[in-house]
Amino acid sequence: MVLNQPPSPESWSYNEDIWISPNGFREYDCRWRFPEEINHLGLTEVGKGIGTYINKLGKPNDIIVGCDFRSYSPAVKNALMIGLISSGMRVVDIGTVISPMAYYARVQLGIPNVCMVTASHNPNGWTGIKVGMEHPFTLSTEDINEIKDIVYSGGTQSRDGGQYKTYSKIAYDYIYYLTKEVRIRRKLKVVCATGNGTASNFAINLLKKLRMETIPLHTEPNSSFPNYNPNPESLVMLDDMKRKIRETNADLAFGFDGDGDRLGVVDNNAEVIYSDKLGLLMARNLSSKIPGAKFVADIKSTGLFSTDPVLALNGAQTEYGKTGHSYMKRQVHEAGAVLGIEKSGHFYFSPPVGLGFDCSLHAALQVCKLLGDNPDSSLSDLYDELPQTWSSPTMSPYCEDSKKYEVVDRITTKLNKFHLEDGLVNGKKIVKIMTLNGARVVLENNSWFLVRASSNTPNLVVVCESTSSFEELKNIFGFVKDILKSEPSIGDFDQTLG
Repeated sequence: MVLNQPPSPESWSYNEDIWISPNGFREYDCRWRFPEEINHLGLTEVGKGIGTYINKLGKPNDIIVGCDFRSYSPAVKNALMIGLISSGMRVVDIGTVISPMAYYARVQLGIPNVCMVTASHNPNGWTGIKVGMEHPFTLSTEDINEIKDIVYSGGTQSRDGGQYKTYSKIAYDYIYYLTKEVRIRRKLKVVCATGNGTASNFAINLLKKLRMETIPLHTEPNSSFPNYNPNPESLVMLDDMKRKIRETNADLAFGFDGDGDRLGVVDNNAEVIYSDKLGLLMARNLSSKIPGAKFVADIKSTGLFSTDPVLALNGAQTEYGKTGHSYMKRQVHEAGAVLGIEKSGHFYFSPPVGLGFDCSLHAALQVCKLLGDNPDSSLSDLYDELPQTWSSPTMSPYCEDSKKYEVVDRITTKLNKFHLEDGLVNGKKIVKIMTLNGARVVLENNSWFLVRASSNTPNLVVVCESTSSFEELKNIFGFVKDILKSEPSIGDFDQTLG
């Protein structure tokens, strides 16, 4: 049985008993601080629980397993695989890869099940597991809760037939798949920033195969992340990319996250192009080639998808969806969309453009194609053609996992009451509150703000956008901060408006 209190990592119990913090089972994947919130026996039990659930559903018992580049990830992966094999799963170990390579392996090897050991963009000290049982999807909240129940009820089951083998060519296979028929019409000077993370071993290779002039920035693999955490939403990483643009006069900079499924971009003028607006540029380009193209943008993304004149002229349609890779993969598929966009930097390319999962390498390739299709324009030129809005970065105040959803519910109630009382935000009326994922409050001039609970860290998520001015953006953010002050369990922001 699983312990109900965490053992000390130095204790005998830590080596002999199963410890798994229940908070690690999140909305659509798993994330734990390691070793404080889960031990090796706990990881084995989780692997056994995943295998038991797959067997219960009558799914094939082959499974792909990979891991990201952190000093402890191989040990985490090994403990997980012991559990999978003991439940009768036939494991194919693809080694240290970015998450999109694990997803691609499902297609390449014809195996629908996948476990990717990764903490994604979380800093060192975290681990996690992304699980899928059908291409291109990853697990739903209901699936995660089923596995959690199996583990905590002692319902894991041993089964004969477990096997282990390796496949070491998936990185080669995937980069070949991405580049085999691609010809970019111009050679670009590109900064490649990987924060010493997993993408360090792959991103430069992709850009060189695309015949780009590549300027490396912290691309030596180093699992201690000595410069900063590889998170292209972080202003620390983005500021470093800006510095390199100014130093080298490059055409643009790409920033890749810790497991290679998110992309950040800085343009030739050393300005950040947030991923929702980068996605709008991609959508404009794709909709000019694919009649009636559909797109899905997450609830954190710019309101311009609803009003963009070029998308309207091209007959494109956009709908908004819940934030999170599992939600977005499914909604993109169900909508028949060719591209899904998250402000956090996930881009989901579906047929005829891609295979339906999120990938920073594929996103970088599509940005290069966008510039190749516009040989006389810089990235800043294309960005300047968009209607102007003023956007915040994604900002995350601390809030305990056990409290964050209730906090957001209370804030949503307060905002609805404020709306019913005809309250004004920066002198503007509220026209609607979208509660698809937290509370997105839309004002009469289409400015808006969002407060939601983070799916994978003990934080809330705050995003603001003004259609009028930076001054209005600051005032909207000031209103949000005042609302948050009414909740004592909300802590400091990780970053705020500059």
